[in-house]
Amino acid sequence: MPPIPVPPAPHRIAVIGGGAIGGFVAALAHLTGHDVTLCLRTPLDRLTLETDGEIIDAPVRFAVDPETAEPADWVFLTTKAQDTAGASGWLRRLCGPGTVVVALQNGIDHAERVAPHTPGCTDILPAVIYAASECTAPGQVRHYAGNEIHVPDGPLAARLADLLTAGRLKVVPVQDFTTTAWQKLLTNLAANPLTALLQQRMGIFTDPGMATLTRDILGEAAVVARAEGANVRDSDIDHVLEMYALVPPDGGSSMLYDRLAGRPMEHEHITGAVVRAGERHGIPTPLNGMLLTLLRAVDREIAAGKDTTARSTGT
Repeated sequence: MPPIPVPPAPHRIAVIGGGAIGGFVAALAHLTGHDVTLCLRTPLDRLTLETDGEIIDAPVRFAVDPETAEPADWVFLTTKAQDTAGASGWLRRLCGPGTVVVALQNGIDHAERVAPHTPGCTDILPAVIYAASECTAPGQVRHYAGNEIHVPDGPLAARLADLLTAGRLKVVPVQDFTTTAWQKLLTNLAANPLTALLQQRMGIFTDPGMATLTRDILGEAAVVARAEGANVRDSDIDHVLEMYALVPPDGGSSMLYDRLAGRPMEHEHITGAVVRAGERHGIPTPLNGMLLTLLRAVDREIAAGKDTTARSTGT
């Protein structure tokens, strides 16, 4: 008989950020039998995850005051990239000798972004997650597709795989994380800006004209990615379009959800990352530059409290 898998010993896990990804990770980490705390700005009554027709009730701990936090074995940072500094209080209290911070954020340069906000003894594991999820209400997460976390290959990747081996999150070690980070960025570069600007869901990408625009936006970024040392190919662009086709038409993007909720958007770390890298290499990025200009205008409107359509309809 083959050996029966032995669940890993329980670890103290903290998840910073109660959005779609934070709730998704916290719920699935709880299913592995670990001691999970979800670190939030405002308290929740409960956390539920809807996935594959199943509703999972995850009785994790909720914490809202960093001063009460104690060091954890693992910290999953799932805030938006622009909110990293705002998580500094949590990171400094949760991190101690032996703590590993898994930076589950969009954009590139994960470790450089997180390191200034953690004690020097902290190991930082940059990561990208392929999971389409949405917060449908506070503490309620709907999962549409994907369950993979991609991290640089090495001892920390092996430890993370052991941590989650009994759960539904799959850890994928990669040899070239620069390429992985840019490949993930490509998946966000059209879906996030276009759904947010149009305030429409993923069904828009069934339109042939939208698919052509997506290919042009990604093609522009691929040139920049290669200049940055990433091995991004035309097949990666094809893969993104295939992924968009697999997402249910009523699925959305994190940037769309932020706009509809009247929250600051993540454009500087997604579209902005391409435009700034293009400037470093003298590579023109007119399409991404146009999107960035429009997104900044919307973000200013949100900051001024003038995005009345999103706030009044909530759709």
